[in-house]
Amino acid sequence: MSKERYNQIIDEVYEKYEQKIISEGYYMLVAIGWPSTKEEFINKCKTDQEFSEKWGLKIEERELSLEERFDLAAKTYELFDPFDFGIPGKVDHDEVDKLYPVAKQIITLQYNEEKVEVYE
Repeated sequence: MSKERYNQIIDEVYEKYEQKIISEGYYMLVAIGWPSTKEEFINKCKTDQEFSEKWGLKIEERELSLEERFDLAAKTYELFDPFDFGIPGKVDHDEVDKLYPVAKQIITLQYNEEKVEVYE
């Protein structure tokens, strides 16, 4: 559900962005670095706080810690056993991927006081 909602919000905001560029003649701003594709728009929202605030869309990405990935694996896999990894403190992300492939990052999107989290 959250990935669907994430995509719906992105589509909605990007459509408003496109309409505003066309209706108010902002299309010339594309030439000086404003996004011309949805992917560029998303990246600009992630990296440019002023631009992000202008469109009311905040997108943050961060890598999950090993502990967070263990928690996610425990929720995802019925037979999750942290002892599968042997000695505590000697585990890395590659080992987690081999035994329990789970998301490596979380993307948090905020729009109109709605918050959506997506794991990838």
